[in-house]
Amino acid sequence: MTTPVTRRALLGAAALLPLAAPALGFPDQPVRVIVPWNAGGLADVVIRALGPAMAGPLGQPVVVENRPGANGAVGTQAVAQSRPDGHTLILANAETHAINPLIYPRLPYDALGDFTPVTVFARGPFVLITRPGLGVENLEAFLARARAQAGRVTYASWGIGSTSHLAMERLMKQARLELLHVPFTGAAPASTAVLGGQVDCMFLNAGPAEAIARDGRAKILGVGADERIPLLPDVPTLKELGTPVDAANWFGLLGPARMPQAGAARIAAVTAEALRNPQVQEVFRAQAALPVTMTPEETRRFIAGDRERWGTVVRDLNIRLE
Repeated sequence: MTTPVTRRALLGAAALLPLAAPALGFPDQPVRVIVPWNAGGLADVVIRALGPAMAGPLGQPVVVENRPGANGAVGTQAVAQSRPDGHTLILANAETHAINPLIYPRLPYDALGDFTPVTVFARGPFVLITRPGLGVENLEAFLARARAQAGRVTYASWGIGSTSHLAMERLMKQARLELLHVPFTGAAPASTAVLGGQVDCMFLNAGPAEAIARDGRAKILGVGADERIPLLPDVPTLKELGTPVDAANWFGLLGPARMPQAGAARIAAVTAEALRNPQVQEVFRAQAALPVTMTPEETRRFIAGDRERWGTVVRDLNIRLE
């Protein structure tokens, strides 16, 4: 059974995961983490916070390298083809290992067979935001507006087949809405379009959304999580509001296939230890990233289950990209 990504799996669980016995001589060189996205995004921020806290216990620096392209496929493929000694890892998420295999018929990597699961260390819930001038104050008013103007209310995403796109499709199905999709090439241009009033709404990572809503540049209507989050304690979940939609991403580490299991276990344990670092906790809190701990085997089961969860949406939409 997959470890639930809930409060029970958050930071306190790290204390229950002892440090694995070090693999003989591992690591004996810097550990490189490939982030298959542009610098400055949530995935980049959280791994750059974790890296220094992992370096001490590992006895080697953790070097973060951004290698974006093809919805994460460029950097992910590079790790799949790297030496399987555990010194090169991919910063994986739902797009690279659950969604891409479903929507790209010629994906240049096997999301399951080409990788060794290491750990999932964070969950990043999304919030539903609207542009300042839309004139809705809560989810109920937004749903009424969207139903009254079927097909004319627009939503942004950071790409066809992205988590932001599929999360909104989940909301549309749950609430019986018809919205017009306006895809962008990243979260920054998508959210800029909402803030500028060109697009009506979107699902956005909770951390950036809190910052822009604080000064009135957007309105947050609800959180796509089972529970309210510490950064936005007064914002209800979509579940509380009667529209239960799981809208979030996750972040984890995987190595290439045939990476030694002892090395994977050690990285997982060191990552769990790093989550207790106060500086890491502060960065995660500011970004609304919820810490999670998973063993390599729990990570394998979780990713397989996540692929099935997103697969329902992808099959309904019949999404296929070249």
